[in-house]
Amino acid sequence: MTRLLIAAMWLLHWLPYRWQAALGNILGTVLYLVVVPRRRVILRNLALCFPHLSEAERCALGSEHVRLWVRTFLDRGLLWFAPRERLEHLIKIEGLEYFEAARSNQTGRAWMIFAPHFVGLDAAGIAVILRQRAASVYVQPTNPVFERQMLAGRARFEGSEQFSRSDGIRPVVKVMKRGLPFFIMPDMDLGKQDSVFVDFFRVPAATVTALPRLARLTDAVVLPVIVRLNDDNTGYTVRFYPPWTDYPGQMDDQAGARAMNAFIEDRVREMPAQYYWVHRRFKTRPEGTPKIY
Repeated sequence: MTRLLIAAMWLLHWLPYRWQAALGNILGTVLYLVVVPRRRVILRNLALCFPHLSEAERCALGSEHVRLWVRTFLDRGLLWFAPRERLEHLIKIEGLEYFEAARSNQTGRAWMIFAPHFVGLDAAGIAVILRQRAASVYVQPTNPVFERQMLAGRARFEGSEQFSRSDGIRPVVKVMKRGLPFFIMPDMDLGKQDSVFVDFFRVPAATVTALPRLARLTDAVVLPVIVRLNDDNTGYTVRFYPPWTDYPGQMDDQAGARAMNAFIEDRVREMPAQYYWVHRRFKTRPEGTPKIY
């Protein structure tokens, strides 16, 4: 079944992009209606993070989110199989000067690319490896066929050195010392290990401390990047932000994690339908507090 899905994604990537976007919108609308458990997770997340919205507004936001999420899932066929020229046309870059300054590495410092989980996240990874070899860590999928294809897609162009989360932090530190950027995505609930509870939209959320710990350990510059799926069906806009050169500074891991979440909150408010609401962000709870899902 997985091989058939990948084959379908390969076939779809030949379509004009607007056709593929229209198909994603249709499938996303249907999926939102029929996959009730996941819809409940989305709406619960939105109720916690946007309590000022009405139920009708949150339902509309949830429906839009699923359409966008399905579109970006289908777009993986493009990201995995399309040639460089087409991807450069579909992925527009803002703040490229910040990326180029970090890549020139005039200070001699290590660097990390901080990429929160917006639905178009994979486009940010491709935008990077079109220009620069990088390193990344992934949570190992349960399906080995999908894992092989995902790793192959991320190894295109300049490529990346990819490590399973079970490999630990040591190989990441080694490649950062060699000058490769570490593409880090630290805003998922991965349980209590290596996490602290800090607010995310005023809700305590288990937040991994990898970003402040690694930045401190390697004296790394942190370069944030956010991806927007364009409203006009023209592809993606990948925006690099000014680097955090003094992060975490005097902050401990708790404060560093909270600063990270505050940055993500500001970006979510700019495009609330595009954050990864299908994820159980508040699954892990502090001792003595009730479950959320």
